[in-house]
Amino acid sequence: MTGPYDREAAIVGLTRALPYIRLFRGRAFVIKLGGEATSDPAALLQLAEQVGVLREVGIKVVLVHGGGAQATALAGRLGVETRMVAGRRVTTPEALESVVMAVNGTVRTAVLAACRAAHLPAVGISGLDAALVCAHRRPPAEVDAGGRPELVDFGEVGDVAAVDRRPLDAILAAGYVPVVSPVSGDGGGRVLNVNADTVAAAIAAALDAEKLIFLTETSGILDDPADPSSMVSCVDLKGLDAMEGRGALGGGMRPKVAAARAALASGVRRVHVVGYRQRLGLLTEVFTNEGAGTLIVPDLAQLPAAEQGGAVPPPSGGPVR
Repeated sequence: MTGPYDREAAIVGLTRALPYIRLFRGRAFVIKLGGEATSDPAALLQLAEQVGVLREVGIKVVLVHGGGAQATALAGRLGVETRMVAGRRVTTPEALESVVMAVNGTVRTAVLAACRAAHLPAVGISGLDAALVCAHRRPPAEVDAGGRPELVDFGEVGDVAAVDRRPLDAILAAGYVPVVSPVSGDGGGRVLNVNADTVAAAIAAALDAEKLIFLTETSGILDDPADPSSMVSCVDLKGLDAMEGRGALGGGMRPKVAAARAALASGVRRVHVVGYRQRLGLLTEVFTNEGAGTLIVPDLAQLPAAEQGGAVPPPSGGPVR
């Protein structure tokens, strides 16, 4: 049983969250789970419980999951070489088989099992189902591979051409949480490996989402990738350009930043990067002005003064995070 101080803290927290709840009720959040999160059963259950809270206060949540770590592990067991360039997987036909098995099989099952344990009604769907995501095969492209330009054929990798929101609307209207795998295809039925960050951004744009949230291994975007304490609380597109220019955004963060830019350009209001290991990190990021991770906005100069200063506004002042 909790003591009086615990009860008081809970009431204060709920009071402070009410303005955010009023603002976000009926709006859509797209939450992307990284492969690391989906391989940690305890963290995955905690995340599912937090998503359950969002759903109970009237927020429409769509979960998008990756599965790169599991696909790499499975490829290794199958004797298939894994090659990554600029944070993206070069997908041979053999590698595609491991991606499909891992992402649509192992990872999806783990996410759905956690949702069931949290009493969160969820339905698994891939980009292929009901032509949710239409993609086209990526042509060979010149990329920065270790500081030098290289022409890379990514193989069976797709870029998003369109998203049909109707399957997601139907699932949400029926009271379920869609759990989306990024495995997609083109109009001819060709299966393509599409980056989950990219799919999450495209779905957020299609749904006119209030927020796109990336749950990652780090606490947020780090100013110095080698220093976990260097998390940036709030950054705009100009700031991201500066960080990228000095090499602070590497590896798997680069696709997330690219997806964040695309989502903001398409009308998504806010993008967040939050560490999945933080206790109640998702709810803290959504329902407090201090947040728990990194908030990405188009232009810091356009933020309200209270938000620029990091101050917590009174409930009457309305939410700013």
